[in-house]
Amino acid sequence: MSKVAEHTPGRKLFSSKIAALVVWTITIIWTIPTFGLFVSSFRSKADIYATGWWHVFLHPHFTLANYHDVLFGSQTQAAVANGVLPYLVNSIVITIPAVIIPIVVATMAAYSLAWVKFKGSDFVFFFIFALQIVPLQMSLIPLLQLFTGGAHIGSITIIPKLGIAGHFAGIWLPHAMFAMPLAIYLLHNFIASLPRDLMEAAYMDGANHFKVFRQIVIPLSIPAIAAFAIFQFLWVWNDLLVALTFASGTEEIAPINAKLASLVGQFGSGWQLLTAGAFISIAIPLIVFFSLQRFFVRGLLSGSVK
Repeated sequence: MSKVAEHTPGRKLFSSKIAALVVWTITIIWTIPTFGLFVSSFRSKADIYATGWWHVFLHPHFTLANYHDVLFGSQTQAAVANGVLPYLVNSIVITIPAVIIPIVVATMAAYSLAWVKFKGSDFVFFFIFALQIVPLQMSLIPLLQLFTGGAHIGSITIIPKLGIAGHFAGIWLPHAMFAMPLAIYLLHNFIASLPRDLMEAAYMDGANHFKVFRQIVIPLSIPAIAAFAIFQFLWVWNDLLVALTFASGTEEIAPINAKLASLVGQFGSGWQLLTAGAFISIAIPLIVFFSLQRFFVRGLLSGSVK
């Protein structure tokens, strides 16, 4: 028994070194394509087509022309005649409300299901959680038909035509709806794990549910809210399918992802533009993630001990 104990620290040290080596190896391999994209975005068209991005270590030559052409437009590149800056603004306008709306609704629903017990509350929670199994692709066309034509049974109108397809609201609403099951599940687990003594003390002091929700639940739930905000922001920002479906071909509300697909050109003549445009599109999600990453793990593990 003692011999086993004597060798345990060494094996733990050896195991930790192997684990660290594996993690660093995976991290480096995962980062190489992004680093190559970043380097290529500063190379000229001739250099990109002549040599690989790793040649910059031997023959460094950089330019900001790609970013200028992509952001503000170029007279020689038809794909970015007006630049992608309007599409970048569209992505921001699409993403921010599509993150805020489900957070607001899901936080209130999670508090109600966790602390305002009513008959069937557990069934409602499990039913909402089960909605995650509904494939997104199956609901796109029916939802688009609902927006454009409403819902009818014979000559009776159940839901009138909303007329929001082709507008920003027509993209916000589907994103909020599809995010709601996961948002309620994550936030419910965190809010349900808050100290019962704290909640009961607030109720005893005469605080109603709205006051408890606003002054206690919201401040304590910031880690869980931030964790979901990261998920939702990345999903909405990188989404192309939902935006194309509910934009209904309207160029004025198309996100930046829709424009990136056309930057390469018909014969692949615009790779230098694609590298700059792609890095611009991932820069904002990276900023959001690193700004909120301290809440990420804490929010994901919320309620797990309970």
